[in-house]
Amino acid sequence: MQQLSSIFLFYKPFLIWSFGVNIFLLVIGINILSIAFTKILLTLFLWHIIEDTKEKKILKILKNKGFTAFKLFSIIYLIDIFLSVPFLLVLNEFI
Repeated sequence: MQQLSSIFLFYKPFLIWSFGVNIFLLVIGINILSIAFTKILLTLFLWHIIEDTKEKKILKILKNKGFTAFKLFSIIYLIDIFLSVPFLLVLNEFI
């Protein structure tokens, strides 16, 4: 449970950006499957940015808790998809 709370603390700043990307892509007419693929690319881009900046210390802290970078970003992607799909389905009804 402590590991999951650590992941949520890491993911929290990216949550608003994720919903913003969802809204933008849905408004321009992209389907949900393409949005999920776009999220994979954005997650890989985030991984690259964090690996190459001073934020790498966050990965070291999470590694001490038993996470590899791949496991961390895979779980973040899954959480993002589980939050995004219902949001997109509801939002799609109003657009």
